[in-house]
Amino acid sequence: MDNPMHEWGEEERPKRDPKLIGIVSYLTIIGWVAALIMNNPKSETASFHIRQALGLIILSAAANFFRFAPFFAHTLTKGVWLGVGVLWIMAIFGALQGEQKELPVFGAYFQKWFKDF
Repeated sequence: MDNPMHEWGEEERPKRDPKLIGIVSYLTIIGWVAALIMNNPKSETASFHIRQALGLIILSAAANFFRFAPFFAHTLTKGVWLGVGVLWIMAIFGALQGEQKELPVFGAYFQKWFKDF
């Protein structure tokens, strides 16, 4: 009896939309992990957005550490969160348009630091 499940060969693996992978990468850490898994075979556009999203996730986590600064902690944390929010909106719009626009200030660094993703 034939198995109804089909084993995908490397040549038969369906291609996934790099634009969709890019969008998913910006949807929380779970979305980032899902995008990383979905990016097989690797697409340059999807990989670009995965690197940008990872940078934003790390930047967001770093913003939490500003809370412990002795002076102006509350204001500093809110400012960093606002900046990350603006960068996130810019990134998601770039992914929706299927473009590879680096984020201001940090985008080039994210691409360099996370080039293995």
